[in-house]
Amino acid sequence: MNPTILAIESSCDETSAAIIKKGKVLNNIVATQSVHENYGGVVPELASRAHQQNIIPVVDQALKEAKIDKTELDAIAFTKGPGLLGALLVGSSFAKSLAQGLNIPLIGVNHMQAHILAHFIDDPKPSFPFLCLTVSGGHTQIVLVKDHLDMEVIGETHDDAVGEAFDKSAKLLDLPYPGGPLIDKYASQGDGQAYTFPDSEMEGLNFSFSGIKTAFLYFLRDNLKKDKNFIKNNLNNICASLQFSLIRMLMGKLKKASNKLGIKEIAIAGGVSANSGLRNILTDMALENNWNVYIPEFQYCTDNAGMIAMTAHFKYLKSQFEDIKTSPDPRMKF
Repeated sequence: MNPTILAIESSCDETSAAIIKKGKVLNNIVATQSVHENYGGVVPELASRAHQQNIIPVVDQALKEAKIDKTELDAIAFTKGPGLLGALLVGSSFAKSLAQGLNIPLIGVNHMQAHILAHFIDDPKPSFPFLCLTVSGGHTQIVLVKDHLDMEVIGETHDDAVGEAFDKSAKLLDLPYPGGPLIDKYASQGDGQAYTFPDSEMEGLNFSFSGIKTAFLYFLRDNLKKDKNFIKNNLNNICASLQFSLIRMLMGKLKKASNKLGIKEIAIAGGVSANSGLRNILTDMALENNWNVYIPEFQYCTDNAGMIAMTAHFKYLKSQFEDIKTSPDPRMKF
């Protein structure tokens, strides 16, 4: 089977559509919502309204660029969860209506599973089994990937996600939203050893980032009491030190998982995998530990429909379809 599938992603603040044909992603159209910059974070109601405005133009552009008529589609895929309920409802409702109108199958996709399967869009592709560090604004997980649709979470955060730690820390530094990429930018010009922040004490392969957020808050408060220009005068070193500490926590658990399971096929996925500091340190650790490392192309790191399409392709081959009565699940698990 070589299906042609339209995929839709609407889990947060990106409206995206993609076409996959014969297992190859033909395009990946993304409409970004800039309105949230005014509020320092994603406003769910505004996100869902923007999805309603963007979804038809984005789908239309994906079909036209791929030179595919909707009557040629074999299935419609959509992000079922996790994500913002209002945003998910826009994508799922559109997908269900289109699938029903065309009388073709409907495929619901787990957003986090799709981040991992983004590694199968382009070469090189990891071999099974492999470990994937999945890092985003809402999730931080180490996943054992046994097959395309057979995955097991073996470690995860017990509180905040690492992406949230980046964004909340950026807000404390009075950086505009989204602040994570700005921390990465300033960190590239600073000294990661200038200041130290504590690691979490979580056992096993699990994470905790609430402690370092609190420590960072007190660090800034204490230093601003001494020097009101402390942040302005030391921004690069502050960002570099914070980023180094967060990445050290991630890499420590990933190395522990690799040693425990004897797996040297290592991948990263999710929005935070676009962080240059994380990519550089992972590349260095690959040389030290003889790992084969896989990092998706930048456009497939952040939320996108290309990864939804790739996952839908594998689900189509297994006839894993959804009933038309299906509903989105904002807290969807693997």
